Amino acid sequence: MSYRNFVRKDHLVLIAVISTLVVASLSISTSGYFDITKVVYGQPAPDQTNSNTTNSLNLQDIPLEKVHVGDIDVAYKMFGKGEPILLFNGASDNLDAWDPALLKVLSSNHTVIAFDQRGIANTTVGSKPYTPEQLANDTAGLLDALKIPKADVMGYSLGSYIAQQLTMMYPDKVNSLILVGSSCGGKDHTPKPPEFIKLQADVVNKSLQNIPITEELKALNVASLGSGWVKLHPESVDIPANITSFQQLKPGLPPEIANDQNNLGKHWEDNPSWSGTCDELAKLAIPTLVVTGTDDNMYQPHVNSLKIAEKIPGAWLVQIKNAGHAIVNQYPAEVGEIFNTFLSTVPNN
Repeated sequence: MSYRNFVRKDHLVLIAVISTLVVASLSISTSGYFDITKVVYGQPAPDQTNSNTTNSLNLQDIPLEKVHVGDIDVAYKMFGKGEPILLFNGASDNLDAWDPALLKVLSSNHTVIAFDQRGIANTTVGSKPYTPEQLANDTAGLLDALKIPKADVMGYSLGSYIAQQLTMMYPDKVNSLILVGSSCGGKDHTPKPPEFIKLQADVVNKSLQNIPITEELKALNVASLGSGWVKLHPESVDIPANITSFQQLKPGLPPEIANDQNNLGKHWEDNPSWSGTCDELAKLAIPTLVVTGTDDNMYQPHVNSLKIAEKIPGAWLVQIKNAGHAIVNQYPAEVGEIFNTFLSTVPNN
């Protein structure tokens, strides 16, 4: 096993380039698949100098474009320079959710493609079933429409599942794969703690009954941030007083799509009879980077990222200390630099 220190900061754990790793070890349903990271804004640690407003990018200044793909119109923004990188959002988020500091770093030497998935925000819902396979087909169609034969692909949280599905179904379109806060799914998946599943269910039930859920949203936020970040930034746990429902946080998310996303996540994670994706991905020999926060213990237990790195030969694994599931919002510029470092080693085909 060889090791490389690429980003030297106290909050970053060693980056490992590995072939094997032994691991020591809004939704209309009863257990929601929530992603609350959009309320988390990168609050720099004392030594964090890269994630400031002078080094960010205003996505609102980038024109929104649309292209017809199959039975839907896909909304997207494309900007930057260099080889293309396609970004898959986490659950419930649209393309505006990406942190500007992350986009600034990535677009400095890549053409970034951010888009709204089927039924989210400015992309139409269409008539086809909401499945990983269909979402992968949508994305392949988007690349074809943009005349992009091959791209680097990054997926965050639930979006990482679709990124994996795209890679398995269309390996010739994927130059490299970056998975953040992810899981192989199926038999290899380590589930969320029962108390967190109950918290999500409570949020759903109260939301359906129009009962204010300020305290529950705060608990979701804390779970997303992780204990290390909360200790460093206790002010970040607060939710604005006027936010009392999940719908207020995600106004562009139709309830039916929230339910579809929930079902997709549950199918991916709670299906031990399914072999998952890692064995198939391991056969493809596509360069892979896996990134996780060491404090991601609720939304996506970080051991799932370790399993991906263990399974895929040559995968890079990055664990970031004092980061939770909200890692892309907590350390956006640093994560962007890690992406760029990995991508600089990947041949462009």
